[in-house]
Amino acid sequence: MTQQYYIGLMSGTSMDGVDAVLVDFSDSKVTLVETHTVELPSHLLSGLQRLCQSGSDEINRMGTLDRGVAKLFAQAVNELVAKANIDKQQIIAIGSHGQTIRHMPNLEMGFTLQIGDPNTIAALTGIDVVADFRRKDIALGGQGAPLVPAFHQQRFAKVGSKRMILNIGGISNITYLPGDASQVVGFDNGPGNTLIDSWIKQIKGESFDDNGQWAASGNTDEKLLGHMLSHSYFSLSAPKSTGRELFNQAWLEQQTADFGYLDEADIQSTLLDLTCHSIANDCLKLTDNAELYVCGGGAFNGELLRRLAVLLPNYRVTTSADLGIDPKWVEAIAFAWLAKRHKRGLSGNLPAVTGASREAVLGGLFPAA
Repeated sequence: MTQQYYIGLMSGTSMDGVDAVLVDFSDSKVTLVETHTVELPSHLLSGLQRLCQSGSDEINRMGTLDRGVAKLFAQAVNELVAKANIDKQQIIAIGSHGQTIRHMPNLEMGFTLQIGDPNTIAALTGIDVVADFRRKDIALGGQGAPLVPAFHQQRFAKVGSKRMILNIGGISNITYLPGDASQVVGFDNGPGNTLIDSWIKQIKGESFDDNGQWAASGNTDEKLLGHMLSHSYFSLSAPKSTGRELFNQAWLEQQTADFGYLDEADIQSTLLDLTCHSIANDCLKLTDNAELYVCGGGAFNGELLRRLAVLLPNYRVTTSADLGIDPKWVEAIAFAWLAKRHKRGLSGNLPAVTGASREAVLGGLFPAA
């Protein structure tokens, strides 16, 4: 059978790099052919972090970063194709998530904004690009996020099995697959890695807490944990989505303002428990037992997985590797899949998840020609 090659590009809330995957969708399967990651250069990272907060000269800065991010995405694609050693003519399209710089779906005129100009990606790679996936869902009254549950349903659901797919990037999101496609639930839980990464960066200058070792060395402060968990986001009903607009450095400073007496490692432990408790609370609202498959960067944090297992004693806590996909690449594969759905004129959203008024073909096509 002829290969159905698509490329998926993902740069998430953590802003730790661009993940690129080459996927073959022929024969109704999902075959991961090749993978590649490109780190965000420090000047792009600092520019994006600044752009996530309101500031002066935003339009000029956004315009420049839009092109700069796109060039990095194109570099990731070209290097991926070279690694795979295939002809670009065989690739049907690139699915590019883009880099989210604002996600404000709950305003009276809600919006979401991702940059990484798809015209530039198409021009520099010579491959058609499908991008801007989220705004159609917003236009239909939805949250525009999370979009990966539709892929989770297609790839991971099993009739008669209760499965949770938990993606822990900067923000964590969960998909509940109860074995009945009409009953799929998905939403953003809250902070995944963003706060624990932010705190260790502030205190130690390290980009992440390797395997959760620093958090493991501390003791969680129940008062601080309770204070943070009392935030209204955690009690909101789905559909709901969030991002750096809420859970950011300023929020962290505000929440910890009255807890300056705590040891720094104790704060890290408490922040990790905030992630784990908010996830566990949401899981238990859905079902008291299930198979929980973790993907995203959080899947590689052993202390996080250990704490989740303690909080969910009747769950089997493991990673998406047990379902045949490396946890690092699930989201990028999902956007290759969304590009395929677009090219075939098929819907890419689940209204029960996002709150949109109907299913819709997501994204726009930006041809290389």
